Amino acid sequence: MAIDSSSPTAVTSPVPAPPGPDRLSGRARLVLLVLCAAQFMVSLDFSVLNVALPVLGDDLGLSRSGLQWAITAFALPSGGFLLLFGRIADLYGRRRLFLSGLVVFGAASLLATLAWNPAVFLTGRALQGLGAAAIVPTGMSLLTTTFPEGPLRDRALGISGTLLSLGFTVGMVAGGTLTDTLGWRSTMGLLTVAAVLVLAAAPALLTESRTPHRPRLDVPGAMTVTGGLLALIYALSTAAEHGFGRVDVQAALAAGVVLLAAFGVVESRASAPLVSLPMLRRRTVAFGNLGGLLTFAVMSTLVFVLTLYLQEILGLSAFGTGLVFGVQGLASVVAGVYAPKVIGRVGARRTLAASLLGQGLFIAALLGLGTDSGVWLATVAVSLASMCHLGAIIAYGLTVTSGVPDAEQGLATGLVTTVQQVGLTIGIPLLGVVATAQSSLFDGVRTVVAVAAGLLVVAAGVVAAGLRRP
Repeated sequence: MAIDSSSPTAVTSPVPAPPGPDRLSGRARLVLLVLCAAQFMVSLDFSVLNVALPVLGDDLGLSRSGLQWAITAFALPSGGFLLLFGRIADLYGRRRLFLSGLVVFGAASLLATLAWNPAVFLTGRALQGLGAAAIVPTGMSLLTTTFPEGPLRDRALGISGTLLSLGFTVGMVAGGTLTDTLGWRSTMGLLTVAAVLVLAAAPALLTESRTPHRPRLDVPGAMTVTGGLLALIYALSTAAEHGFGRVDVQAALAAGVVLLAAFGVVESRASAPLVSLPMLRRRTVAFGNLGGLLTFAVMSTLVFVLTLYLQEILGLSAFGTGLVFGVQGLASVVAGVYAPKVIGRVGARRTLAASLLGQGLFIAALLGLGTDSGVWLATVAVSLASMCHLGAIIAYGLTVTSGVPDAEQGLATGLVTTVQQVGLTIGIPLLGVVATAQSSLFDGVRTVVAVAAGLLVVAAGVVAAGLRRP
């Protein structure tokens, strides 16, 4: 197990090395299973509740405008605290924070399952987000410190990325099925059971790791970046429902920009910064995260607008729509198998640029959708785009974390997962404004498709140029 043990203060109990450079040992497979199961569980939470919202609102008496908070209450802490928790894990123990996050997530899921009024439910969702903010960066940093750079890490991140993408798709299908058969509470109950199962296996398999020394936590940096991210995510999440004209949205956007600018100033002067500015100046970190931000922002938006297109324009049922995205999920699984092999041959940087380009071109094919037909085109194009999306996810994770010492892996993976969450959050409100500005839903869908495809094609060129070796 590739865990930092360069100092007596680093708490480690390494897993035995794998039997060969390209093979996972039995114990390593179990460690990977636990870490991927946790990531899958959090990914599932992003989408499993979406189709249940109308039923949930009727049952709890949550107003239509209040339904957005079922999503926002989770997104705020899960995105806002990622960087902070990633750094805390580096300093005080990744395993410890990972297990704590599982406890909080499981208990919060149970609270949301049993919720008897909107306030209790939203409290549960917020605590779920807080638990997720601890699970995601620590799980990723445990993975990257467990599996050394090379084929083993490529394969591990390939499996993790596949399940991350698959979890979002499975959540959409499972959410509708569970809501129709067992009620909306079963969606939260599923997450409770998942957290308990992962928590039962994790303590015996995971070993502790942290940096070999404990510098003082950068409190001003933590306050400004967390406050800035919270303000930004709140503004964008609220704008998705009400637009950017509201005073609270504009105030939150301004506060987010000011706080993040202040964060940059604080970090440039801190003796032990929360985010190392030299790390942000690494081309792999800067351009890798740019690619990750756009691939997540575009894909989340594409799923959203295609759901509207299939159901409201073509009249497809919820079950039929779920099947379309089920094919997309299977395509992601296939991509997860082959992407590490492609990366092993051509490298993560080239794979990232090529994946962004392919994703953009397949999305552009959706401009051929019509008002009376398009199910097959949508199924094929979104599935192929998802395969490229999965390749981009794996490649950008490898690109950003490659060459980063174990002592800073929590920070690097915190950046990766923060970019992921911000991408998932900003895509729909930003491109949704483009859609709603059109005269009809169909025109809005076509406009979003065109803008999304253009962004990815341009991003592919920028990332390729930025990551070109000197």
